[in-house]
Amino acid sequence: MVVFPNCKINLGLHIVSRRNDGFHNLETVFFPVGWFDALEVIHPGNSAHHTNLEASFSGLPVPGQVSGNICYKAWQLLKNDFPQLPPVQMHLHKNIPTGAGLGGGSADGAFMLTLLNKKFNLALTAGQLIEYSLQLGSDCPFFIVNKPCYATGRGEILTPVTVDLSPYTLLIVNPGIHINTGWAFSKLTPVPHDVLITDITARPVETWKTTLVNDFEEPVFGEYPPVKELKKLLYQNGAVYASMTGSGSTVFGLFKKNEKPAISFPGGYLHKWISTD
Repeated sequence: MVVFPNCKINLGLHIVSRRNDGFHNLETVFFPVGWFDALEVIHPGNSAHHTNLEASFSGLPVPGQVSGNICYKAWQLLKNDFPQLPPVQMHLHKNIPTGAGLGGGSADGAFMLTLLNKKFNLALTAGQLIEYSLQLGSDCPFFIVNKPCYATGRGEILTPVTVDLSPYTLLIVNPGIHINTGWAFSKLTPVPHDVLITDITARPVETWKTTLVNDFEEPVFGEYPPVKELKKLLYQNGAVYASMTGSGSTVFGLFKKNEKPAISFPGGYLHKWISTD
């Protein structure tokens, strides 16, 4: 069975308060984006040569050991509660850069849960899958729902919202800078915002430039000037709205439909135009 985990962007991101459990309360709007990895799981049968989960990878580099990979952790979570899960072979082809604020790893973990649930008839509900996915990471529950959502708490309290970006084309640019999320959080002083992000995103996109903010931009831009320059470059080339997503370093711009300016990026930058229909 093959599935295609997609990434996400954050439309605004407010870090509201620090929690007693070491996490942070936030608010954001998650928006799913059509940039995909490919994840395949094969059941090799009862061969004695296969035990537990075997993994292979292609595409962009996947750092770390297999035992630390989020897809392996997803399989292990379900295996603990469903001992009947057979050994499987997994192959992950990475197109979405890691450590980029796009949630590519979170998507892989969440899609692994849904794939195993379907392939092996575990009969888990969406609510149960969300509970499992939260054990993998704060962004993971979104990819169980995988539609525009207003997110609060750690990001797991999800309310579907309507955000129409169909009049725009999305340009996503990753400068190849890995931002440590823990470092980014450590540089923030959480403060409540006067206006909810959902109130802002309900207004015309043309108004977002001065009202819809990502709290991580200030520390990341200070430490990594090329990320700040990237956002500036998108506005200089006609973006109606541009922002960093997540804790960075990816920056996206919304351009009017059928407007695709020829922007020159430094070597090593990944960029992709994506329809929002």
